[in-house]
Amino acid sequence: MKKIAVLTSGGDSPGMNAAIRAVVRCGIYNKLEVVGIMRGYQGLIENDIIDLPSHSVSNIIQQGGTMLQSARSTEFMTKEGRLTAYENLKQKEIDGLVVIGGNGTFTGAWIFSKEFDFPVVGVPGTIDNDIYGTDYTIGFDTALNTVVDAVDKIRDTATAHNRLFFIEVMGRDAGFLAIQSAIASGAEAVLTPEIESDIENLYAFLNNGCKNKKKSSIVIVAEGDEVGGAINIANKVSAEFPMYDVRMSILGHIQRGGAPSTHDRVLASELGVASVQALINGDRNIMVGVTDKQVVKVPFDDAIHKKKPLDPLHTELLNILSI
Repeated sequence: MKKIAVLTSGGDSPGMNAAIRAVVRCGIYNKLEVVGIMRGYQGLIENDIIDLPSHSVSNIIQQGGTMLQSARSTEFMTKEGRLTAYENLKQKEIDGLVVIGGNGTFTGAWIFSKEFDFPVVGVPGTIDNDIYGTDYTIGFDTALNTVVDAVDKIRDTATAHNRLFFIEVMGRDAGFLAIQSAIASGAEAVLTPEIESDIENLYAFLNNGCKNKKKSSIVIVAEGDEVGGAINIANKVSAEFPMYDVRMSILGHIQRGGAPSTHDRVLASELGVASVQALINGDRNIMVGVTDKQVVKVPFDDAIHKKKPLDPLHTELLNILSI
């Protein structure tokens, strides 16, 4: 192993830059040449590859987004596209690849690594925290704090006007961001894709809240909830409960941005270093993650195909605290 490459793919998350920095610095520390691939797999197909000396990653650890940029590549989903990517890697004499991203990124890496027997190691970077085999993904903690800060502000105006707010957070297939932000912000209820969200249970809660004369109510809704997003649910509740002054807010891409938290900077640094060390040790087709504060190696097959469950204690905790 003499030369490695790093790319970021899929949705960006705060801390990706810290991970890039760790990969570059650890590579150089181990006498490796490190290059960066711009715009994820699409940049790999287009041979958009740049040198990454140590100074190139100075002053980025505190920045959100990704200096390597990101893109979704339909071309990489084809065998012809992946063959072009492989030929570019070989032409540049690259011996190993670090990919930073989420489930879609790892799926592409898994297929590519198997097709061409090429060493690839993944670093989990997504605000959804939905990757199996790691307690936390890079960006989740920052996004969680962004959501809680926004909900705290909305709570102020909700209380001033005695309003019921439905707040939609990201989480097309996973409710980790929704349920933990609900607990941390004192929300009265949460709707997530993992929990069968019986609208009648929500109605019963709202009836109870009305009887208890709550000055405000906050309901956190994951965008992928089966009942529908915040707009759909707010419309249903408005029709059923005219006594409530219903409002809704979609936080959207504000959740992806901002300077990464201390937790995400440390996590990204740990996993970035671990990914390079894994390549040096001959590992391939795996993800590096953290479980019980220990760095672990997880086969891509498990990280992609096994479902990471919500903590049932969090659901119980929210039910207890929202009375």
